[in-house]
Amino acid sequence: MSRRRSLEDILQSEYVSIGELSRITDSRYSTLKYYTEAGLIPFEQSDENLTRRYPREASVQRIETIKRLKKSGLSISEISDWVVNND
Repeated sequence: MSRRRSLEDILQSEYVSIGELSRITDSRYSTLKYYTEAGLIPFEQSDENLTRRYPREASVQRIETIKRLKKSGLSISEISDWVVNND
């Protein structure tokens, strides 16, 4: 059983897990998994254990952008196009 890191430790880390990303962005785990699979959130994956590590700052900024674009009425497909064109 893994030990849950404190919010302070998470906010000081360069990389976070999807669960930690969910906590700091107040987003659902399943939503972030969907965004990851759609290629909207950057991550790195080690070959040994296939664990995805998310660069905290870039991922939080991207999620905030996605939330803002969704609020403006864009679909995930349109958001994906926006991300590709503005990355």
